[in-house]
Amino acid sequence: MKRNSKDSIIEAAITLFNRNGYDGTSIRDIASHAHVNVANISYYFNGKHGLLEYCFTSYFEKYLEKIEDVYRDILLEPTEKLKKIAESIIHFQCLHPHLTRFVLREVSIDSQVVREIMSTYYVKERFYLTKILEEGIEKKQFKKQMISYSIIQLKSLLSMPFLNAFYLTEVLHVYVRESYFAKKYLEEIYRWIDEVICFHKESLSIP
Repeated sequence: MKRNSKDSIIEAAITLFNRNGYDGTSIRDIASHAHVNVANISYYFNGKHGLLEYCFTSYFEKYLEKIEDVYRDILLEPTEKLKKIAESIIHFQCLHPHLTRFVLREVSIDSQVVREIMSTYYVKERFYLTKILEEGIEKKQFKKQMISYSIIQLKSLLSMPFLNAFYLTEVLHVYVRESYFAKKYLEEIYRWIDEVICFHKESLSIP
């Protein structure tokens, strides 16, 4: 079935933004790659900047939803929540590796749209992760630690394979799209949680 123009534009933009960077990609490039008229991009997204904002919003809405769903599950203990968040995010990013790589790369650059992302989605993410870590410390499941540094380490583990996808494939011969990758990499994240965050080691099996 032929994809509609909007989907084609989004797919083309993500491909070209990854290949040439946002500044190195023109509206005409996107239209040509998507096999649509330039006017379609203005109609759906009001130009390239609107398309960029759509990519950011689409990614972070789903990303934050994964964290919120786990955080609100009252049946899960802090250790389980931390592992479940890692599992949800890794699987989400494995399904959208190109979008993930582009977004993670762009948010490392200071701009107005990135500042808006920081003040909305990332502030919420910090809130949820902080609450989980504080609860774990209070329940004596987690060691006493500097929460900000624990968040830095966790986010580094979650983003590194996607931000450095070319290094993974060309140097380590690891491919994030393979189901084997998610399983083995999550085991290593669980190991970090068990040995660095928690008082006691727990099973490394996937929840």
